[in-house]
Amino acid sequence: MDDREIKLSVNNLKISFRTDGGKVQAVRGISFDLYKGETLALVGESGSGKSVTNRAIMGILAGNAIKEAGEIIYDGRDLMKIPEEEFHRLRGDKIAMIFQDPMSSLNPIMRVGKQMTEATLIKGKVARRESRAAFNEKLELLNRCMDQARGSATRAENSKKCKDFDRFVYKNLDLEYSYNKAREAMEDVLDEIGDSIFRIEKHAYKNLRRDIGEIIKLAYHTRERYVVHRRADELTAVLAQIKSLIRIPLTQRMGGFFRALFNRGERQDTASDADWAAVSGKLAKVKEILEEAAGYVKPNFFAMGYYVTFSDEPLPELEIEELNKFLRKYLDEHFMLDFLSIAREGVRYSNEKSITDMQSAISVLDGRMDFFRNPGIQKKEAVEVAKTLTSAVERSINRLDTVKNNVLYTFATSLNTAIDVYFESIVRNAAEEKRYAEQSALYQKQVASGKNPEYAVVEKDLVDLDTVRQDIVNVISRTRSELERSIRVMSGADYDAKVVELIDYFKEKASAVAFKVTRRMAKNRAIKLLEEVGISEPRKRYRQYPFEFSGGMRQRIVIAIALSANPDILICDEPTTALDVTIQSQILELINKVKEERKLSVIFITHDLGVVANMADRVAVMYAGKIVEVGTAADVFYSPAHPYTWALLSSMPDLDTKEKLEAIPGTPPNMIYPPKGDAFAKRNKYALKIDFEQEPPMFRISDSHQAATWLLHPGAPKVDPPKVVLDRIERMKEKSRGEGC
Repeated sequence: MDDREIKLSVNNLKISFRTDGGKVQAVRGISFDLYKGETLALVGESGSGKSVTNRAIMGILAGNAIKEAGEIIYDGRDLMKIPEEEFHRLRGDKIAMIFQDPMSSLNPIMRVGKQMTEATLIKGKVARRESRAAFNEKLELLNRCMDQARGSATRAENSKKCKDFDRFVYKNLDLEYSYNKAREAMEDVLDEIGDSIFRIEKHAYKNLRRDIGEIIKLAYHTRERYVVHRRADELTAVLAQIKSLIRIPLTQRMGGFFRALFNRGERQDTASDADWAAVSGKLAKVKEILEEAAGYVKPNFFAMGYYVTFSDEPLPELEIEELNKFLRKYLDEHFMLDFLSIAREGVRYSNEKSITDMQSAISVLDGRMDFFRNPGIQKKEAVEVAKTLTSAVERSINRLDTVKNNVLYTFATSLNTAIDVYFESIVRNAAEEKRYAEQSALYQKQVASGKNPEYAVVEKDLVDLDTVRQDIVNVISRTRSELERSIRVMSGADYDAKVVELIDYFKEKASAVAFKVTRRMAKNRAIKLLEEVGISEPRKRYRQYPFEFSGGMRQRIVIAIALSANPDILICDEPTTALDVTIQSQILELINKVKEERKLSVIFITHDLGVVANMADRVAVMYAGKIVEVGTAADVFYSPAHPYTWALLSSMPDLDTKEKLEAIPGTPPNMIYPPKGDAFAKRNKYALKIDFEQEPPMFRISDSHQAATWLLHPGAPKVDPPKVVLDRIERMKEKSRGEGC
């Protein structure tokens, strides 16, 4: 079983839409997992359900959408069931999306910079409040586990250790916040100085005094002890000289005022070229000081926070490298090693207790699973059994883990939803039986009276109660399997590594609390993002409107906006379709680059297999609302198993051959009336008789590769992919071998 961290899990998702023509079944029971750091491509023709799936993940389905069934699990929550207020905090922050048409995402009458910073500023306070609550909750839980592990006699010591940890972590962040503000100011000054020197060279003096005055104000903020460091006095002196050079005497200011008054705007407030040359030289000196400071080692504020909080001595005057060594040694000797040792006992206690509770939960699940196989279950009794099962599973969760177990955290909602669906189906079936009986009686009455009705009685649309009841059993069975897997993984836990993960978690949450995003910080971050996504002159572009950019540049801006909140998951909904081939390649390279740099998990939607050939880790091929084949990129490109995948590969443009592209015959089915059996059967020249009668299950080809086609049944005739596909696979393999040399 794959033990990689699952960032997102989609289980049996079913989405339909109400239309005037009937109910369109857009997504019909798909399931997949998205792992940390991978790119999963969803590929298929228009109307296959790709975009609907991802709009369901984002919580932006159309108003006529019907959430028929399924789960979308992220961070221990089912996104199908959380309220919009909670979704609002996830959307854009944790799960971001890039749309096909960038202009549909951008406000044409708002500057790009404002569009990039407004969400960061609005959500900053909420994020800080939530981070503080998460920090407190986890630290309090660790404290309780330390008490349980070490006994009541150590309760006072454990409490003091945790309180001291809380105090110095936040002191550390106060220090780091001041440092970061000074660094932000330094980076801003360096950018502005280059622009000012350029304007002096070009004699572009308009508003230059004012702008240099702003630079001086910012530069004063860089004189933080560990930013400019030894050259702070020198920087102060140079700034004073610049201030003196750009100051306009009162008589000249008055003369300039009257000239502007009588000469309609002309002002004589510029200095001579010689004076401006002196200013340029001084600005260059400031730039040199700050560029040197930019290369300084960052102090260890974590250790410094402890020293400043608990030591009676002032910080020693040492070089930063030596200071960091001194502070780390002081922290380890006076607090950290002891705290880590005690925390390790708490982590081990929590882990071992969780394993014991998981074993008990498995026994409880085993003892009650058969209850839901009984066709005669009563709702009241089912609710009580569900409470027992939920309590057992909830008790088994190791809440000290920094990564939530999605299956266990969502067991209660999944089980209760499945039970509700079962009893609602009983009521629905009874109503449907009554409707059918009444309409049939009326029809027969008209026939008996000699009339010839011009309508037919609509057949009964009954829910298969056995299937729905099996869904309840499947929820329990899936949770049981997850408990067994968790026991296996947790039994080999590295407690030292888990303690380090926990400390990093505390640092991350505390950092989110202390880091107050100001407008200037948000602007600087946006400018850096514009530079990161390959937009030249980011400061100038920051103030422009979307219509001033080309299509490719707009898409880069949308990517920058999506990255601004540093999300866990990035969804790309055909982001290159509206672009020409050259720009397509650049955007794909950019998405790959930011994914690697930021360790993102990416869902990439496209109708073109060729687009994802060099960027997807796994590929899921969708047709008529279902996943018909899923595997690694190598599996799908080199060993395709489903006839629809063969058809997609056959229709891909290929510069290495002059063969005519093969079009896929026919059109996708009308999803108001989904076809019986395999939805692709009517367009599939390799279809078997059973394809028109029965829907194929997913056949396992390997641990990573599955396909839903009857051709994989042991009793099916052997059918090889068409020659054009086999030839193309050989060419791809040869090209791959050539690139590997």
